Amino acid sequence: MGNAESNAYRNHLSRFLPEEQSDIDGVFDTLSGLSGSTGAKNGKATKKTVTLAALQAYTREPLPEQMTVRLYNGMKSIDLTGKSSGLSEQIAKEQFVIFMSNLLKGNADEKITIIMRMISKAEGPVKGKQIQEFTEDLIMSVVHVLSYRKELKGWNLENTRDSASGVKALASQLLSELKLADGTKPVGPQLMETNFDRSVIEDWVYRVPQISIFLSVVIRQGLHVLHSLPDQTKDILNLVPGCKGIKRRGLVSLFDIPSIIYVNSYLPAELQHKWQLLFSSRLHGESFSQFCGHIVNKGPCIVILQDLDGYIFGGFASHSWEVKPQFQGDNRCFLFSVFPSLAVYTYTGYNDHYMYLNHGQQTMPNGLGMGGQHGYFGLWIDSDYGKGHSKAKPRCTTYNSPQLSAKEDFALDAMEVWAVGDLPDGAATKGKKSILDVDPEAQALLEMAGKTRQSAGLREPIEDDDDDDF
Repeated sequence: MGNAESNAYRNHLSRFLPEEQSDIDGVFDTLSGLSGSTGAKNGKATKKTVTLAALQAYTREPLPEQMTVRLYNGMKSIDLTGKSSGLSEQIAKEQFVIFMSNLLKGNADEKITIIMRMISKAEGPVKGKQIQEFTEDLIMSVVHVLSYRKELKGWNLENTRDSASGVKALASQLLSELKLADGTKPVGPQLMETNFDRSVIEDWVYRVPQISIFLSVVIRQGLHVLHSLPDQTKDILNLVPGCKGIKRRGLVSLFDIPSIIYVNSYLPAELQHKWQLLFSSRLHGESFSQFCGHIVNKGPCIVILQDLDGYIFGGFASHSWEVKPQFQGDNRCFLFSVFPSLAVYTYTGYNDHYMYLNHGQQTMPNGLGMGGQHGYFGLWIDSDYGKGHSKAKPRCTTYNSPQLSAKEDFALDAMEVWAVGDLPDGAATKGKKSILDVDPEAQALLEMAGKTRQSAGLREPIEDDDDDDF
């Protein structure tokens, strides 16, 4: 290797702390051992190298095979000779280190050659279909490796929706950010057949942070390198929030792992570390009083619901829900869709109708609403439990969201509420109250009408705070 090349290699090496360098050395030595490359041949010293077969043997369980092949193609794309890359089928130590340096520590410009080759082995522009396949493989690999390494923090593939549709939905959402040089965004079949050159992909990687974050997770957890060292960014640490309140309850959440990752990334940074289940219609019954009693004064929350047509959508409330006839919250609130498409819709600045919760009033609407206006909410759950609407012609004024439900007026199939971040002081110890506990007048009216309290007897013991380990 010439001086200029060895200097470049040393520069890449210097990006890593000494303990990181020894971690990389250890993984490379293991891989080269699996390759049958011992460093000596016929009495002469030879360089250690890594083969595709060795990489596949090493990552057989933690990573899907197609992602291992993409990683190998990325490593092979690093040109040490100044000549056309790909002359050798084996990976040299320098290629391995530069691959790690560019993908884990580099900017979009440094990553792009490797990513282009991971998308397609051939040089030149890549088609939208190839980018879609790469992105789906990448997301699927993140879910797979985090599950394999038991890094899903209380979530798992049994207590969440099937991730297959979530992988496709998240890939589709990330691909929607692909922009041609003239600023146009191809969609549908046109997107699949469009050729995208290096500069367009580089711009996309720069604007869509998930690509770099997901690659980092796949490399660190898939190759088991640099995965426990302190340089991990908050993006990776809080990629998946800790999950509390779902363990041993036989509940399958309306969320899938990719949608948890995506929605969590839009939460304020201080709330991304933990989600705690407050309410599930499948556990706590189909009662608006129960619903209110579980979610009031619990801090910021995510409400997610499924209509009878299978559409899944919801909203993030930045403040504790309070029962009152006024709008509440602030511009951190948002609406989102999980199925059939994954998207987040944030504040437009048009009005301050962020969140609304009312019950037992004769003069104002009773129910939970987010965005829009009375009678025309972006998301509305009526106090007559089981009914709701999502009105947006053409868009919700507060969040610029489209109609989230299959039909404008929808019937509710299931609903969950998750507290995000740490519960406010006292919220965990107050017990789970029905709205009827808060409002004795409403309770008396029910008794006068000869109606029993549906929520009585549905109470559960407060969960031990250490119920879920993550």
